[in-house]
Amino acid sequence: QVQLLESGGGLVQAGDSLRLSCVASGGTFYNYVMAWFRQAPGKGREYVAAVRWTGGSTDYADSVKGRFTVSRDRAKGTMYLQMNSLNPEDTAIYYCGAKYGGTYYGDYEYWGRGTQVIVSS
Repeated sequence: QVQLLESGGGLVQAGDSLRLSCVASGGTFYNYVMAWFRQAPGKGREYVAAVRWTGGSTDYADSVKGRFTVSRDRAKGTMYLQMNSLNPEDTAIYYCGAKYGGTYYGDYEYWGRGTQVIVSS
């Protein structure tokens, strides 16, 4: 059974950086797509960034392009999200998701429970 566990959230000030981690277990994840999503208070879940587990190619939402970097360490079974130049609009619960193959978008099969990020102005 695939399990995803996020960590690294917290309270930071505008302009600060933060790195989130998502530990994946229960599978080899060959040909999987792993992604970060976020959900701000009162809003729907928003796609942030994704990485192909095998090849390492990445994709980003326009709102985070140039500020966030997604990566993965296959040996550690962990995906990361390095977030720089944070602003209050980045405040949200951040979730990691996983699915087998396909595009970066669409329906993800597995989800973590999320980690809270709060950016104060």
